[in-house]
Amino acid sequence: MNVKPYPSPAAAVPGHAPARIVPFAAYMAFIAIADVLPMADISAADLRWLYAAKVAVVVALLWAYRRQYVELARFDVRARGAAAAIAVGLLVFVLWINLDAGWMQFGVSAGFDPRDGGGAIDWRLALIRIAGAALVVPIMEELFWRSFLLRWLESADFLNVAPARVGLRALAITALLFGIEHQLWFAGIVAGLAYSWLYMRSGSLWAAVMAHGVTNGALGIWVLATGNWHYW
Repeated sequence: MNVKPYPSPAAAVPGHAPARIVPFAAYMAFIAIADVLPMADISAADLRWLYAAKVAVVVALLWAYRRQYVELARFDVRARGAAAAIAVGLLVFVLWINLDAGWMQFGVSAGFDPRDGGGAIDWRLALIRIAGAALVVPIMEELFWRSFLLRWLESADFLNVAPARVGLRALAITALLFGIEHQLWFAGIVAGLAYSWLYMRSGSLWAAVMAHGVTNGALGIWVLATGNWHYW
C-alpha cells in the first residue's frame, strides 16, 4: 500500500477534537449506566434494549459532527487496500476468539444474550447489535482512537499529523488504552496495534474502519452461530 498525503484540515470548522471525543464519551457513558442500572432492580432483559439507545445516540452525534470528519470526506480505499483491510479484520477476529486465557481478560463477562425467555433469538436485538458493532462502533472508535488520540499524542495540532509519521510511543499508548477499554484486554491490545498499523501504513482512516467493521461483523456472526454470548 502506498502512503497517501493526508487531507488538509484547512476547511475544517473549529472543535475538531470534541467531534471525535464526544461520541466516544457518550458510548462509554452508556456502558457505565449499564453497570449501574442493575442496582436499581432493572432486569437484564430490559437492559438489552439499552444497546439500541446507545447506538442511536452515537449515530446522532456522528451525524451532528459529520462536517468535521475531514478524513472521512471521501472513501479513499481502493481494491488492494480493501483486500488488506478485510484480511486484517479477519485476522483480528481469529485472534480475538483465541486470545482468551484467564490472564488475558478482566474477570468474566456475561456478554450480550439476545435470546428471549423461551431460548429463541430475538432477531430485532441481534440485528441491532450486529449493525451497531459492525457499522457504527468502528467509525466512532476509529475517529477517537486512531484519528484523534494516536495523532494527538504526537501533536495537539493532530489533524496536521500524517498517520505515517506517528511514533512508537503514541502507537504503544493508544494500543494499551484500546486494550484496557475491552474485557479481553490482551486481544484488545493486539487489535489496537493491527488497526493502527493499517492506518499508519495506508494513510486512510477508512481502511481502519473497514478492518474494525469486518472484525466486529465476523464476531457477531460467529457469536450467533455458536452461542458464545460472552464474546459480545
